[in-house]
Amino acid sequence: MGIAMEAPTWPAITPDEAAAVLARFPTVGRIEGLRWHSPRPFSAATLIDTTHGAVVLKRHDRRVRDVAGLVEEHRFIAHLTEAGTPVPAVLRTADGASVVALGDWTYELHGQGAGHDLYRDRPSWTPFRSRDHAYAAGVALARLHQASVGYDAPARGVQPLVASFGILPVADPLAAAEAYVAARPALGAFLAGRAWRRELAALFAASGVGLATILADQPPLWTHNDWHPSNLLWSDDGTVETVFDFGLADRSCAVHDLAIAIERTAIAWLRLGQGADDAIADPPAARSLIAGYASVLPLGPGAIDAVVRLLPLVHLEFAMSEVAYFAGILGDTASASLAWDGYLLGHADWFRSAPGRDFLARLGAGGGAR
Repeated sequence: MGIAMEAPTWPAITPDEAAAVLARFPTVGRIEGLRWHSPRPFSAATLIDTTHGAVVLKRHDRRVRDVAGLVEEHRFIAHLTEAGTPVPAVLRTADGASVVALGDWTYELHGQGAGHDLYRDRPSWTPFRSRDHAYAAGVALARLHQASVGYDAPARGVQPLVASFGILPVADPLAAAEAYVAARPALGAFLAGRAWRRELAALFAASGVGLATILADQPPLWTHNDWHPSNLLWSDDGTVETVFDFGLADRSCAVHDLAIAIERTAIAWLRLGQGADDAIADPPAARSLIAGYASVLPLGPGAIDAVVRLLPLVHLEFAMSEVAYFAGILGDTASASLAWDGYLLGHADWFRSAPGRDFLARLGAGGGAR
């Protein structure tokens, strides 16, 4: 949410806690040590060395991810695995379960993915190190989309921290947003004192006119929805070796996922408001990502236009889910306000600024040029 480091929301996984969970997984072996703890904010995770190799244990508050919510992700991962996508293995207990529920927590255990975690020490949603990395990420995203074809599970149920796709594709996005809020009481309570309908109506009037018609032509597809370099493991030659973290995955469409990838990686959002708002965007990085994608799945002018049209609002539903998380799960109204004002409204406002309009224009004009 900013450039300063913050203390973790969720307590670190302890050795005794890890041992109690891993005891349910007969193929894992004995724990030799907890090598590293993730600084990610929405859950706790640790890399564990065992006598049978390294594994990643991830723990969630059950209000954020219950068993059913994690199984949704694991089924998608299983489909991608069968289709040849390089994703870490989802490990199973002796009775075949992929999720362990203990008290207020749910746990999932993954094998360690192949490749180097080159972006481990960088905040999420920060740019690629190079144009080559952007291109390679575009290639990998297209291959994931190819692998996703045929996975026809319905959209995920209502839960925090999912990049769903139920507002922008409909003819009356404000009515869809009202339904979204009504299904999330904590979000509704937070917004009760705000003119949120007027704020969203202004966004839809400025950036959403005609968007539903454009999106109606896009085939539905299960997508990653959090494509940034720290969710990728990298080979020595700079290609993507493993894709992980499907916590935001849901049924959307390919151009939605591609727009999210650009929004996450080609704009240095953490520098917004730091005095150089006209220099936070990197159109060549965005074009490199598109070029990598198009080298696998060619993109026509209509697809490029859809991506450009989506970009100012593509973060909308995840931002709303963040507000619900901060207000409802953590009771943190300051962070909920930052998510609404700084993230949801602030990012959309930037796209209407001169630098934002220039970025969109250059992206549209540049097409898939690397």
